[in-house]
Amino acid sequence: MKGIFITFEGPEGAGKTTIIKKLEKKLEKEGKDVVVTREPGGIVISEKIREIILHKEHTEMDARTEALLYAAARRQHLVEKVIPALHKGKIVLCDRFVDSSLAYQGYARGLGIQEVLEINQFAITGMMPNLTLFFDILPEKGLARITSNQNREINRLDLEKLDFHQKVYEGYKKIIEMFPNRIKVINADQPLEKVFFEAESALDLFWKETL
Repeated sequence: MKGIFITFEGPEGAGKTTIIKKLEKKLEKEGKDVVVTREPGGIVISEKIREIILHKEHTEMDARTEALLYAAARRQHLVEKVIPALHKGKIVLCDRFVDSSLAYQGYARGLGIQEVLEINQFAITGMMPNLTLFFDILPEKGLARITSNQNREINRLDLEKLDFHQKVYEGYKKIIEMFPNRIKVINADQPLEKVFFEAESALDLFWKETL
């Protein structure tokens, strides 16, 4: 497989999506073949699963059901979109991947990081990103951004209480310790251009070290 798989992680309101769009333009200007996608979603089946998971009325959803639905969406997304793009030598920029499940369901929902990783190993069959950028911002600041952004969709996870989002943040910190070589931390609590510069620099360093 000759492509490059780069994922973007962070708490709600970290600004991942905005940076991904800017990186897409930068890479395309450099002549690189880029595919931008997201989880859950990216293809028809996974987008339908996304609607079920994130629907604001589905507050009764069990934590294990949630974890399994994410894994199912992830599997279909991988085999239908990500893996074919990588086989064609493309750079895939994906907004969230398995680390989100580890932080949200594994740690914040209390299912266990290792347990959720095992569920996802069945789904991804060892397929992990080449690089992950974690956009680091305190949960309360990220949620404040969401509140002030009228254009952003508000989903079921946004409606969780602050302590849930604080657990997600703690979970991410543990995951960074588990995968220090793959995950690079970007300070997302600064002006957009500075965040983009850090992300751009992390990518540039990655190219130098691996290509």
